[in-house]
Amino acid sequence: MNKVKSKNVQRVRRKKRVRKAVFGDAQRPRLTVFRSLRHIYAQIIDDDSGSTLVAVSSLAEKSLEKSGNVKASVQVGKVLARKAVDVGIRRVSFDRNGYKYHGRVKALAEAAREAGLLF
Repeated sequence: MNKVKSKNVQRVRRKKRVRKAVFGDAQRPRLTVFRSLRHIYAQIIDDDSGSTLVAVSSLAEKSLEKSGNVKASVQVGKVLARKAVDVGIRRVSFDRNGYKYHGRVKALAEAAREAGLLF
């Protein structure tokens, strides 16, 4: 098994372990992060109804930087928080999706906190 595939298998195992405890409902939806090599994606999900309430990515937003670096992650976090507050979401539970809490994931989370989300 090559190194990239092995790392992804380990991340999926961590993700399953974390998802046993992290669950989003209507009062406190789940903020989940996915990072690829080129972009970063974040969405707020209500697991009870199985619906995505708010979604933002560095790929989809026209005003954001078109890359997957830390600067783009900060922008995605701020836009996500603004959209969530407009919809009426203040409290979320953070799902790092098996990634380490540093770099782009940490930048997105801290930017979302500064913009008004509580987690």
